[in-house]
Amino acid sequence: MDMKSLGDKILNGDRRTLARAITLVESARADHRAQAAQLLDHLRGAGRQAVRIGLSGTPGVGKSTFIEAFGMMLIEQGLRVAVLAVDPSSTRSGGSILGDKTRMERLSREKSAFIRPSPSQTHLGGVARRSREAVALCEAAGFDVVLIETVGVGQSETVVAEMSDLFVLLLAPAGGDELQGVKRGIMEIADLILVNKADGDLKPTAMRTCSDYSGALRLLRKRPQDPKGFPKALMVSAYTGDGLDEAWAEMQALVDWRRETGHWDRRRAEQALYWFRQEVRQALLARLDTPQARAAMAALSDRVASGALSPAGAATEMLEKHLGG
Repeated sequence: MDMKSLGDKILNGDRRTLARAITLVESARADHRAQAAQLLDHLRGAGRQAVRIGLSGTPGVGKSTFIEAFGMMLIEQGLRVAVLAVDPSSTRSGGSILGDKTRMERLSREKSAFIRPSPSQTHLGGVARRSREAVALCEAAGFDVVLIETVGVGQSETVVAEMSDLFVLLLAPAGGDELQGVKRGIMEIADLILVNKADGDLKPTAMRTCSDYSGALRLLRKRPQDPKGFPKALMVSAYTGDGLDEAWAEMQALVDWRRETGHWDRRRAEQALYWFRQEVRQALLARLDTPQARAAMAALSDRVASGALSPAGAATEMLEKHLGG
């Protein structure tokens, strides 16, 4: 397979080739990983950048409905939208990502949209690494906005934030006590909190919820990567479309500010370093995933369990034997 030819087709916006390329980067085969690296290096020279938006929210908050409504609004403005999913829990719970295409019927039919679920694997690092590469492929294919959806299971939010320019937390209207259930870590990485389902009988509750979160976010302000007033909470309704244009305007304002102040480039550079270190860690772990290494690990584990060898001593012996140091 000629990676340059494949890359040129992606740069020309060929959707079928884009899908083939994502399948390639999802593969764990050593030859496919080498080809994927060549392809990504070729595409990097094009210098194309999309706005990468990480999106999280608990099940039932209406993520699919929001993504479809938000994506359709962006397409009506002449933008091209890609939707990718990171679902490390899909092998345990079945997940929801495989149903996203059926729930987002209108968006999936649009020529300016591209929807792709992540592979079902239990190893979050592997899924995220391939999703990051899929984001790069979508950027090269000329998509203006890439939405990266996570199911909201804790660690995945942090990982998705490391491949996003903006991180959006989608919440449903609830009582003030529900604020206690949202982890501070997620609040700290969120650039915008969108309270969905702000329509009909739920609108008054949504207003209270939005007010509660606005108060909580005041404690997190003065982050160096934020202009005045960010992060902030807004109300939206994916059902009626209310608030979607305002949410997009706020995202654009934040992106523009970060670009003008240099935070955008610094963040992209920090993310590149983060993923470089992750690649090294994953490669080292892969070198320990051999029959010989597993046998040695089992033998050392027995010695540690019996007290014949300390955990630190066993680890040193393992690394010296199988990683040369």
